[in-house]
Amino acid sequence: MSPEDRRAAEHDCARLVALYANLNDEARWEEVAALYTEDGVMYRPTAPDQGVVGREAILAAFKARPPRTTRHVCSNVVIDVEGPATARGTSAMLLFTGDGAPLVGSFHDRFALTADGWRFAERRGSLTFK
Repeated sequence: MSPEDRRAAEHDCARLVALYANLNDEARWEEVAALYTEDGVMYRPTAPDQGVVGREAILAAFKARPPRTTRHVCSNVVIDVEGPATARGTSAMLLFTGDGAPLVGSFHDRFALTADGWRFAERRGSLTFK
């Protein structure tokens, strides 16, 4: 893998992290779910031991949420490209909601390159402060 290809993969995966936060805040659930591979797994920061498996189940989990106003702020994004079609990443997350104290946590991600571009193969959230 050339340095240019590695940087492109890092950029695309970091963009995916930011896009996920923006789409989540806009309640665009179909588009959020589409950021996962078909067999992707999501672990919410508030339920880090309960994986939601598969794009359809992830979409259903988001649609089942009660409506709320949120703002996710992601930072300290570091992507490690493992090969031409796989990467790992970490990021810090700050979640503001309209009805509670901010939550501080992190995401540990696994990415896979698909025919549609880079997608989350696994997104594992956890909380540091509640």
